[in-house]
Amino acid sequence: MTGQETVRTTTATLPALPSGTEVTSALMSAAADRVMIGTAEGLVYRYDIRDANNPVLAERRRVFDGDVAVTSLAYLNAELALVAGGSDGSVEVFFRLQRPGLDTADGFELVRARTHENQGAAVVGIGVAQRDKTFVTLDDAGGVWVRHSTSDQTLFKLERDGDPSIPGQVMLFPRTDGVLLVDDAGRAEAWAYDTPHPEVTLGVLFSRVWYEGYDSPGFTWQSTSGTDVFEPKYSLVPLIFGTLKATFYAMLFGVPIALMAAIYTSEFVHRRVRATVKPVMEMMESLPTVVLGFLAALVLAPLVEEWIAAVLLVFIALPMGLMIGAHLWQMLPLRTALRLGGIPKFLFMGAVILLSGLFSYQVGPAFEDLLFYGDFKQWTTGRIGTGTPFLFLIGLPLSFLLVSWAFSRRYGHHYRERLRALEKQSAGRLDFLRWIAMLAAAMLVSYVFASALTLIGYDPRGNVIDSYQQRNALVVGFVMAFAVIPNIYTLAEDALNSVPAHLRAGSLASGATPWQTAMWVILPTAASGVFSAVMIGMGRAVGETMIVVMAAGNTPIMEWNVFSGLRTLSANIAIELPEAVKDGTNYRTLFLAALTLFLMTFVINTVAELIRQRFRKRAFQL
Repeated sequence: MTGQETVRTTTATLPALPSGTEVTSALMSAAADRVMIGTAEGLVYRYDIRDANNPVLAERRRVFDGDVAVTSLAYLNAELALVAGGSDGSVEVFFRLQRPGLDTADGFELVRARTHENQGAAVVGIGVAQRDKTFVTLDDAGGVWVRHSTSDQTLFKLERDGDPSIPGQVMLFPRTDGVLLVDDAGRAEAWAYDTPHPEVTLGVLFSRVWYEGYDSPGFTWQSTSGTDVFEPKYSLVPLIFGTLKATFYAMLFGVPIALMAAIYTSEFVHRRVRATVKPVMEMMESLPTVVLGFLAALVLAPLVEEWIAAVLLVFIALPMGLMIGAHLWQMLPLRTALRLGGIPKFLFMGAVILLSGLFSYQVGPAFEDLLFYGDFKQWTTGRIGTGTPFLFLIGLPLSFLLVSWAFSRRYGHHYRERLRALEKQSAGRLDFLRWIAMLAAAMLVSYVFASALTLIGYDPRGNVIDSYQQRNALVVGFVMAFAVIPNIYTLAEDALNSVPAHLRAGSLASGATPWQTAMWVILPTAASGVFSAVMIGMGRAVGETMIVVMAAGNTPIMEWNVFSGLRTLSANIAIELPEAVKDGTNYRTLFLAALTLFLMTFVINTVAELIRQRFRKRAFQL
């Protein structure tokens, strides 16, 4: 307030270096809490001076091998990375990382993160940029090299005009668009350059990069931060992975439902039912995805989180309920079954679906207590229980298929002959008992398989299953499947109906059942159209934006955990482009992301078209 200046000087005496050590460089951090001492033996002594009254030697680190001396040291901005120059022209970047179990005084250690191009002569000066991770190195032969740490590239190789034997200092312009060199004789040299996007290369975009503060190299996307010393991370790999992950789960849920519905309405339901169902499905396609995303984020995600056990149970209860309903229908007298084969049968199926959902809702808490030790979200973290319950549930469908195949191979012919000799109702009861026995056998096989994997130490938690996040790939898969099902269903159903009637009639006249006709005659003939429907639905899922923006959590991470979030290419563009500086690095990278999305869909559609043509040629031979 008075305008008077007060200067306070604090002096700290560092612990002595070993006798005979030749100091070649010294560096102090801006906060005066660290001191680096470089020596002619290629060592760096790191001192912790946060307590000026008691400075300690935190670490002794060899940064160069052999007889290479440390000739220059500098911190990159943010002081998380140390640049060391050697007497042979070596340039190394080290990160100060905190790791468990270290024997250093402060729990940190210097870790070599990057090795830059050798300059060919002793590095005697280093200047760092104020805005990014660019730095310049000066050697004793007159070389002035401009480098970028993150992209690990040499941007420019300049030469001094003056006498290189005269020592000098080198620095970068404040806007990182030039270099200034001043030697001890008072001579100044300056170079201006233009390199607008030095932090981006193909390696940065698609390879692992070791960023400051990270324990190891990885794929990371983080384009902005709240500080000026932030290191931008522009890897597109997490975004590509997120796109594929969202598409995978959407197709996993959507394709079976859409195709089975198309086959059912095309081959089995009454014309009046089909005339009602198909327009309703086509109207579903007109629902705005922003509405679906809104419902997913604010309604579905909280419900799934609260009733996650019931949601998982419905994956088992629904197919089992439909199978039980189908076997009960087989037990009806033939005249009754024919008389109720239209809308009543369709309503019966709807009632079975509703009862399966109600059953899952009522039994969900008991299901969670029985298999997941009373708390599914705690179970996913690995804090309680084992991985056996999840492995059992995953293995149950596969075990059922295995048991069915074994039964068909061993007893199939005799069993079919036995059914033909019985009345319809008796055959239905026998088939129902067979299904129950096979289900019990499949449950036993699945449990043995899951227990064996647990005994050998395998646990799915931490891989495909991990900690639960409210907005996750499961919710995205549900809603995106709802968005793509109408498209796939409509096109597939049209393809199935376009199969010539004489093929269907010939199959039925030869004694095949409607199901055998649908699976072995109609579906192979319409394979090209059905495949096209699936690929169009996949294209819709790959490019979906609003559902992913609102329901996926927008976390650009790389893990197959169905209960974690994700970020796709399209969602990333929608989120960041409005705030990206025009012609800036992030702005151009987002356009590159759009190009990457286009190339992905182009390649997928090209391969799909080649496959479709093969299906089409096979159908023309019929």
